[in-house]
Amino acid sequence: MPHSDPKTLVSTQWLADHFKDPDLRVLDGSWHLPPTDRDALAEFEANHIPNARFFDIDEIADSRSPLPHMVPTVEKFMSRVRAMGVGDGHKIVVYDVYGIRSAARVWWLFRLMGHENVAVLDGGLPKWVAEGHPTDSTPPVIRDRHMTVNRQNQLVKDVTEVAAASKLCTSQILDARPRGRFLGSTPEPRAGLRSGHMPNAKSLPHSDILNADGTMKDLAGLRSAYQQAGIDLEKPVITTCGSGVTAAVLSLGLERLGHKEHALYDGSWAEWGIESNLKVVTGE
Repeated sequence: MPHSDPKTLVSTQWLADHFKDPDLRVLDGSWHLPPTDRDALAEFEANHIPNARFFDIDEIADSRSPLPHMVPTVEKFMSRVRAMGVGDGHKIVVYDVYGIRSAARVWWLFRLMGHENVAVLDGGLPKWVAEGHPTDSTPPVIRDRHMTVNRQNQLVKDVTEVAAASKLCTSQILDARPRGRFLGSTPEPRAGLRSGHMPNAKSLPHSDILNADGTMKDLAGLRSAYQQAGIDLEKPVITTCGSGVTAAVLSLGLERLGHKEHALYDGSWAEWGIESNLKVVTGE
């Protein structure tokens, strides 16, 4: 597989080469883990890749759910994306301010909604800026564009499905949270959540599949990371994390490896950690 693949991951050079393509749309999917004083939208308005549009994962979400940034209804997704001027026939590149973090969640959302021509910018805004590519603060010119949605239900799992997989080991559960949070030795950043992990889950912090500069490891490095975490790449995987954001980084890595049988637990630990009837394991 070439380094740049418009359905998974593209390099900053790829974006620079295709920057003036009329069918290209660039999205800033930056998000900061609470509690934080950082405002992702304000940062975007002050400095972004030219003609980029801001994708707010907290707003383009199911507002009826008490859980953070759960998958929105098809109708809400279509409405918000159309208002950004993103639609059928567009090639989409998503970036964030960390390298690869919440941009992967936006990538996964588009894939869930049936849009395959979407990729994450490898290294994100930091690599783009470090290489001297342009940024500005000018709002993009928006023209409404129809977006067809064909939701791929197999890409998302709810708590009932994950609980069954945890008990019966029908799918491998892979946790993207930092190791300390997985073991229960480090408290959760969200108040009220228990510490630990799901029974039979395996740990692969999302940072372990990234290089020091925020880019994703090559295919050999990815394969090694998943295998060292105890994942059989011939069997189904459910990715999870704190709230369904960094889990998508692991999903992106699996997709890069050609592993198609993966799904994301949308509620993740924000749901599992608060439900007292669900078993929690600490330690190894």
